[in-house]
Amino acid sequence: MNTKVYIHEFIDITKQNRARYMHHMTANWSPIAQEQRDQLCYGVWGVVGSTGPWPQVVNIWEEDGFDGLASSFRLELGNALLQDPALEKWWAAAADLRSGGYDRLLVPHSSIPTIEELCASPSRGGEVYAHEVITVPRKRAWDLLDHVADNADAAAKATDWRLTGAWYTALGAGSECILLWTIPTWEAWAAAEKDLVRGRDHLLADSELVENRDRILLVDAPLSPHRTGRQPARSDRTDWTD
Repeated sequence: MNTKVYIHEFIDITKQNRARYMHHMTANWSPIAQEQRDQLCYGVWGVVGSTGPWPQVVNIWEEDGFDGLASSFRLELGNALLQDPALEKWWAAAADLRSGGYDRLLVPHSSIPTIEELCASPSRGGEVYAHEVITVPRKRAWDLLDHVADNADAAAKATDWRLTGAWYTALGAGSECILLWTIPTWEAWAAAEKDLVRGRDHLLADSELVENRDRILLVDAPLSPHRTGRQPARSDRTDWTD
């Protein structure tokens, strides 16, 4: 049963810095976060610009529940600068690579794997990922997640898309869900999209709860755990300015 909490980030990248930013987050940030905050890197992806904003990156971090997140927030914000003083050099390097972003806190459906469970799976990664933000009526987010989880095996058989992440957005009205589908090949993505255009929705099994749906495509960073099967390590790190 997944009892973690996740930080989900859309990050706006400056100029041609997307590859450098993804490396900075995985190689330079994640080993520190693991040691100081018990925070794990769930995944880092570049947004396929033809399907959404560009240049943009999606980061997802796995926290040890709300209690773990509270400890992490205290470490980060318990000072006059509202920023961990030990990370001043890291922040300075990151500031040159990004212009801003938008974060959410996510609560997972109990059926989805943690990142450690996912890394232990022989079928963890894909050539491409589909990321969906779905709006439902107030307090119905859990109902949609249950519906999607119950139909995940059927969706995988019909499309070859595997439900990897299923969350609802915390600090809200229980009306937003985020889904992450792992897709083995670009051809498997194209086939499912053709079905959706024809009105055959194997992914959400024609749920009547959906009020709005926004899907973008992602490709994972070289050191993302979905690709490597492990957490970024100190041996991956470079100088802060790299």
